[in-house]
Amino acid sequence: MATVRLDQLRKVYPGGHVGVAGASFDIADGELLVLVGPSGCGKTTLLRMIAGLESISGGTLSIDGRVVNAVEPKDRDIAMVFQNYALYPHMTVAENLAFGLKLRGQSKTEIDRRVREAAKTLELEPRLESRPGALSGGQRQRVALGRALVRDPKVFLLDEPLSNLDAKLRLTMRVEIARLHRQLKATMIYVTHDQIEAMTLGQRIVVLDGGVIQQIDTPMNLYDRPANLFVAGFVGSPGMNLLRGTLKLSQSWRLATEHGEVLLGRPAQASAWQEWHDRGVVLGIRPEDLLPVEAGQAALSAALEVLEPVGNEIFLNLRYGGQALVSRVSPRALPEPGSTVPLGLAVERLHLFDPQTGMRIAA
Repeated sequence: MATVRLDQLRKVYPGGHVGVAGASFDIADGELLVLVGPSGCGKTTLLRMIAGLESISGGTLSIDGRVVNAVEPKDRDIAMVFQNYALYPHMTVAENLAFGLKLRGQSKTEIDRRVREAAKTLELEPRLESRPGALSGGQRQRVALGRALVRDPKVFLLDEPLSNLDAKLRLTMRVEIARLHRQLKATMIYVTHDQIEAMTLGQRIVVLDGGVIQQIDTPMNLYDRPANLFVAGFVGSPGMNLLRGTLKLSQSWRLATEHGEVLLGRPAQASAWQEWHDRGVVLGIRPEDLLPVEAGQAALSAALEVLEPVGNEIFLNLRYGGQALVSRVSPRALPEPGSTVPLGLAVERLHLFDPQTGMRIAA
């Protein structure tokens, strides 16, 4: 496999629109790295620059130490899996898998060997003589993966490969891709707009917004220590609760909001809060860290609007003044919609952000 290095990679379109602004990061040999962000954030543009399908406006792109800015896509030794599968409908599964190898002049014996190996890995052996129209969505996606696999490329590029599948098939194929990565120990760069997909697949995740990298980290570090308000709101389902107010300290810390005071106690990380006393902040609370408690232990109280059961847990959709909040709880005796719910905070897991810059306040 291979390493990939991006050094201040830029894409500027005619008219001056910046698609990608100075992306710099390394992808280790055998790593599965995910590019994630909302539509239009630049993730697919970045992937297409790596593939050679989009020109590079600035910076350098290296694969295994070789600068490939001006190298044709076919000579970069990469394989790309597209969102729409891009299978030839008139060809059988075996012919689709073999097509790229035939173009490269591989011998029939070598082509047959690689096709059989890929079909076995992806459990497609019984469907080798079928045409794409006779396959399920998951099977067609496996053929698209297999067509990349037979190439034995240095780098696999996957552009939202699961977005056309239903929820159950997406789960199945996520497991399939993770298993394939472990088996091949391949270098993979995976693009998705689905942060759950990113969290479950990526060894590291690059979060983008507006063409700018917001944070690069492991899934759990992104979740536990988001670098800014965008990452805090984007990563996690439901997203982080965010409350604006003024940080106050008397006997203990509290957040003065337009809807009332939120009691924060004296958490260990509060030593980093001293310079923010009497200043505006944004308080972040994950839904699982905002839980119903006895009235005397409450940090705040909120009106319960909707109960949202999702199987093994329930989301409480609450209203604190004009502010929507979500609490993630296990199924049990629950308050009635319309009631006022006293809520406690996991104070050691609070997050503070600068409301002007959006950046995390060190803690």
